[in-house]
Amino acid sequence: MSTDPNAPHLERFDALMREAAASGRWAQLLMVAYQGGIAAIDEQGSGLQRLMVRPVALRSEPHLSFLLRFPTKDITKNLPLGEGLQLLRGWLAHGAFRNAHLFTPSEEVQLAFSKKGKATVRIGKLSAGAADAADVAHAAPPQAHNRDKHRLLEPSRPFLRELGVTDAQGQLIPAMSRKWKQINKFIEVFSAALARSALAERPALHVVDFGSGKGYLTFAIHDWLRHTLGRDARVTGVELREDLVQLCQRVIGKLKLQGMDYEQGDVRHYHPLGLDVVIALHACDIATDHAIHLGIRAGAEVILCSPCCHKEVRPQLLSPHPLRPILQHGIHQAQEAEMLTDGLRAMLLDAAGYDTQVFEFISLEHTNKNKMILAVKRAQPQDNAEVVAQVRDIKAFYGLKTQCLEELLKADGLLPA
Repeated sequence: MSTDPNAPHLERFDALMREAAASGRWAQLLMVAYQGGIAAIDEQGSGLQRLMVRPVALRSEPHLSFLLRFPTKDITKNLPLGEGLQLLRGWLAHGAFRNAHLFTPSEEVQLAFSKKGKATVRIGKLSAGAADAADVAHAAPPQAHNRDKHRLLEPSRPFLRELGVTDAQGQLIPAMSRKWKQINKFIEVFSAALARSALAERPALHVVDFGSGKGYLTFAIHDWLRHTLGRDARVTGVELREDLVQLCQRVIGKLKLQGMDYEQGDVRHYHPLGLDVVIALHACDIATDHAIHLGIRAGAEVILCSPCCHKEVRPQLLSPHPLRPILQHGIHQAQEAEMLTDGLRAMLLDAAGYDTQVFEFISLEHTNKNKMILAVKRAQPQDNAEVVAQVRDIKAFYGLKTQCLEELLKADGLLPA
């Protein structure tokens, strides 16, 4: 008998996978929060974002189609059903992924590993809408082995029609194709962040999206959390422009969306009662710093920012030797100011207790505002003295006198003055 305390949970999830495959009820398996350790994956390079597995029939034999999604490429591999199931069981047993979600027409089965490595299995009934979506996926015959893009959102969702992304028949409007890609990419990033945060095991959560504009991503987050995952989620969009607030409020009322609000406000003066996720996309200059500061101060588990404009640092920027010949060019000064600003933000988030990444959110082909700062709160605090010292050294090297986020954190006593 195995002495591994996780063995019963792994056995149960494995049995549920096999039963779903045998009965033809397997719609999709989604595995996220890759932890490393699989040579076949690691050899492809770092950055595996998620793994999706669906049943297909090849030469009239049941197979599993594996889609590995990396930041710049997708890799597909098809395996016979038995071999594929054995491979999945081995990966899960070795903790290669922290979360696995098995979708059938009526249920979501989740296998989750805590940060201490403890496994749990949960079975939840899908909402009526989510069950319909699963039925659609299930109804597609395994023989329909195609290369369609795997999406976490369906273009038939009503909010996309109301916001002008799709037409009345649920077909993508060609002019909105770039926005559609941005929406799906953002949900993909958010999904992975959620899976490796403390929110993965919480039944309810509150998301606040600052500078939410027309609400493409705000509505998408709400729809994905409540419709696809069946989570008890509350999503609030905060926007300065009154006309956009009214537009989004009308959409919320027309679709009778539960757990969604749209408010007029400024991140500098907004004080929510409680929040778990902070989103601030394309907040201009130091508005991004205020959004990050609000998230840290409120104890948000996940903070996602896509900065826009970097005006604060550039006027302060000196050209230290030996970089002076390089930084004499205006375009290089602008790029250096952007790198410094976002690098310091990431370091300050690290000092405040977050694991932070800075990466290309979506290709420059689709938008030049393509950088994402993603921060997930650590389970245990760490000594931040070294990071604080590094921030001080970098500022001294470039002659920087002030940085907004640092000053806000110091004022709250979250960093040493």
